[in-house]
Amino acid sequence: MKQIRSITGSRVRWLSGAAIASALLLGAAPAQAQSDAEGAYDDEDTIIVTAQRREENLQDVPLSVATLPPAQLTSIFDSGDDVTALAARVPGLYVESSNGRAAPRFYIRGLGNTDFDLAASQPVSVLMDDVVLENVTLKSSPIFDIEQVEVLRGPQGTLFGRNTPAGIVKFTTVKPSQEFDFRGSLTAGSFGTVTADVGVGGGLVPDLLAARLSVLYQRRSDWIDNAFTGEDNAMGGFEEFAVRGQLLLTPTEALSLLGNLHYRNLDGTAAIFRANILGPGNNKLNANYDRDTVYYDAGGNNPQSYEGWGGSLKADYDFGGAVFTAIGAYESSKGSSRGDIDGGNMVTGPGFIPFPSDTQDSIDLDQYTAEFRVASTGSAPLSWQVGTFFFDSDFTVLTEGFAFPPPTLVRHKNQSWAAFGQGSYQATESFKVTAGLRYTEDDKTFTVIGGSPLNDRSVSDERLSWDVSLMYDLSADVSLYTRLASGFRAPTIQGRDVAFFNPPSVAASEKILSMEAGFKALIADRRVRLNGAFFHYTVNDPQFTAVGGAGNLVQLLNADRGTAWGFELDSEFRPVDSLIFTIGLSYNKTKISDSSLAVGVCAQCTVTDPMITIAGTPRALVDGNPFPNAPELIADFTARYSVPLGSGGELFAFTDWAYQGKTNLFLYESLEFNTDDQVEGGLRIGYARSDGSYEIALFARNITDADNVKGGIDFNNNTGFVNEPRTFGISVRAALN
Repeated sequence: MKQIRSITGSRVRWLSGAAIASALLLGAAPAQAQSDAEGAYDDEDTIIVTAQRREENLQDVPLSVATLPPAQLTSIFDSGDDVTALAARVPGLYVESSNGRAAPRFYIRGLGNTDFDLAASQPVSVLMDDVVLENVTLKSSPIFDIEQVEVLRGPQGTLFGRNTPAGIVKFTTVKPSQEFDFRGSLTAGSFGTVTADVGVGGGLVPDLLAARLSVLYQRRSDWIDNAFTGEDNAMGGFEEFAVRGQLLLTPTEALSLLGNLHYRNLDGTAAIFRANILGPGNNKLNANYDRDTVYYDAGGNNPQSYEGWGGSLKADYDFGGAVFTAIGAYESSKGSSRGDIDGGNMVTGPGFIPFPSDTQDSIDLDQYTAEFRVASTGSAPLSWQVGTFFFDSDFTVLTEGFAFPPPTLVRHKNQSWAAFGQGSYQATESFKVTAGLRYTEDDKTFTVIGGSPLNDRSVSDERLSWDVSLMYDLSADVSLYTRLASGFRAPTIQGRDVAFFNPPSVAASEKILSMEAGFKALIADRRVRLNGAFFHYTVNDPQFTAVGGAGNLVQLLNADRGTAWGFELDSEFRPVDSLIFTIGLSYNKTKISDSSLAVGVCAQCTVTDPMITIAGTPRALVDGNPFPNAPELIADFTARYSVPLGSGGELFAFTDWAYQGKTNLFLYESLEFNTDDQVEGGLRIGYARSDGSYEIALFARNITDADNVKGGIDFNNNTGFVNEPRTFGISVRAALN
């Protein structure tokens, strides 16, 4: 194994500073104008995306991309839900968490990571305004004053690099401009739920300086009783505050500088684990389940607290024919989550709980990134971009068991750099070829600081990623494309088990090769948008995490191979001006291929896999099983209908629904730890001005009050955790410009 060499943390921090210095010295106004429009609707037929780091019509991008516009986003988050509310809102996208609101896990086309550790690596990358949010706690950054969300499916290893073999979720916030702009929403609902999302901006100095201030406040009262201690409304609530300030300086027509500072503070409840609510012998919720009640003897009522802040500076300079961009960014995250992991108590249960578990994990993280790139402009047949990227992450994780184990502090360091390039050539009016290449080096170290015997590790890898796509326009509104792409997830060290006197586990890089063919069409006088893709991918040495099992291990491992195939369909229909609806559908068949891979199994559930015994411990052979937390079928539906009322007003109804099909929760298969046929929906009914200036509505989320299992804990008993309850209330939105 190669020794760690590489860019030191101080050097990457210097490069991040160099990106800021470049911003101050170089820059570009036309490029900033392009950036300001990221994710915006050009007109009702054109959706602008930045999946390839430049503004393009969604219909012209040769890869599978889906978008979520601001109005739908605001509806999804009406009741203060966190980013996991995006699950199944886009075909192929799934999000879940066993860490409450602090550490979500993303999956695209079935590929993700079930590891709950705060150092977990994921194959889905999350970007906020071109800044990668690598750690799971950064990925929980609240979503507010957002222009658009883009979901890029499949490997994105050329422009975005390592740790993107599954895809990317890309958030674009509203940017400052010289035009005054105010957007705000306020909701109040059941459980004392309040959400305020406000953004205001405009010019400070004509043609020179613009600013935008965005603020989020959301809260919910505690609503879950602890029947063991006799406390009413002991947990389940949260309070979160976030603020973002942006300044846009355009001293010349060629130069622009965009600065961003943001802060987030969260206090609330970690995930609510519920003992023995599944089965036995099936995956149904049983009589032990009561949404409003738990029976905790430990965990301190599962408190969670996080604080984070960061900033970035982006500069664009237009040389004429090419734009130079530099981005330097810093992110910090500190916090902890504690939980009664067994979900009950050994006296009254519910059900049999063989031993108690009460743990807390804390993190203290610093992340620095720097990117430099040059991209062509204009309408020449050949467009191109080249660049470099630098990444440095340094954080500690403290694991505390209030009975067992003793506190253990470990340190994770990760440095990476890359060089990339991509070009597109419009060979004919109808035919375009795009190709990209990226070289990446990634180095990680793991150090035990205290509380456990020394078990230090280091890993390193360097890889080439590439992609090639062809796109052919059958007409002005119908196109076909095909794409072949590779990517990888860097080697990973999982060190949480050193707290339990086990050595850390290490997984080698996973490598993916993906084939995709699709179509993009506007038909029926452009009243119908149909975008679809068929895909197949193979992952060599996929990284999986064997979570839990009766041995209570968190073991990182590589399988020999993983495969998946399926399709996605994104559609939008406007049969009449007063009605618009969307339908999304994805099917995803995943399979683990490793005849000798055996993992630990649950303490009390009914395993259906072939079993073997290793060193006196029963293990399940998982060859042929689906990937964990990989829904086979995802479907989403939205509809908005309006009726004119008075001069410039309308009555409207908007509804959105998400369906999640069969999903296996762990590497092994059992009768208890899987889910199927889960549905959640929302509804808004109200009055709005046709010009969008204001709206008042009644809303409901999880309108059917469905009780859906979202995950499980298997090492002790058949513990599960569930979705958010039904909430309803009133919402007011306003927009001025």
